[in-house]
Amino acid sequence: MRFDLIAVGNATVDEFLTIQNASEYIRLDNGELKIKAGEKIPVDFSEFLLGGNAANVSVGVARMGLSVALMAELGTDEFSEKIINVLKKENVSESLLKKNSNTPSSFSVILNFAKERTIFSQHLKKEHNFSFDNAETSWVYLTSLGEDWRTPYGRVLEFVKRSRAKLAFNPGTLQIRAGKESIAEVLKEAQILFLNIGEAIEISNIIRSTSSGQISNIEEILRALKDLGPKVVVVTDAERGSYLINEQGEVIRHGIVKVEVVEKTGAGDAYASGFLSAVLLGQSLGEAMSFGARNASSVISKVGAQTGLLRKGEVK
Repeated sequence: MRFDLIAVGNATVDEFLTIQNASEYIRLDNGELKIKAGEKIPVDFSEFLLGGNAANVSVGVARMGLSVALMAELGTDEFSEKIINVLKKENVSESLLKKNSNTPSSFSVILNFAKERTIFSQHLKKEHNFSFDNAETSWVYLTSLGEDWRTPYGRVLEFVKRSRAKLAFNPGTLQIRAGKESIAEVLKEAQILFLNIGEAIEISNIIRSTSSGQISNIEEILRALKDLGPKVVVVTDAERGSYLINEQGEVIRHGIVKVEVVEKTGAGDAYASGFLSAVLLGQSLGEAMSFGARNASSVISKVGAQTGLLRKGEVK
């Protein structure tokens, strides 16, 4: 089967714990979250939801009516069944998933307090022994993987070069910390590079400069990133919106859609899935930025990385 997009990365089960008000047990102190040890702390809401960068993007693109497959490694435990059931419900193909009985599925606990999230995640060592045999797609979305990420990244590169599929790239923490030299070949091959402003600064090695709350040297950052090879660079910056540099070197800025923030998990993935969906549907890059902004705003207005992902008819 041919897909519009194959998303390569992680799928997790996220448990969200929401505490709405400070108490004698939990509070913010100058930006630090302080929890009283040894106490039984009441929680206002709790729910288990699907997460993981690649899973979030695959669901977001599928909701836009496009054909999507997720390439990720799961365990053989009850969490893997939860992940597969959600993917089926969201019309995301699980045909490229790999199951590994030696490693449990990824699981995170996300504490939502004072409209900020604190994530407790375990980095599991996985084989990532992915195969692109008989896979056909127009686009590949490559994002964060665990410790042994270099081999699967190499396989993705081989596949996109051989098949001439277009590559969208959103490196994770491990890839960025390894240095831009470690992902140089992927950057050169990328049609679109997605980063948040912190990641953009770290890769470009350009110090952030602000004036009246705006980044005054965003164009310098974008051009430095584009010089690494990607044809289009998209940088998101929370409430400041997003910035893009296209193939012709033109810089575009797009604002946010203002909503009441409930919880911010998955905002970047929502933006990327909205943007990619628009591109796949033949929209302009400016309209793609609009799709991304609306999708991200919808997601942060609800709990979880996927609850607020928009469908095609809802975007406008």
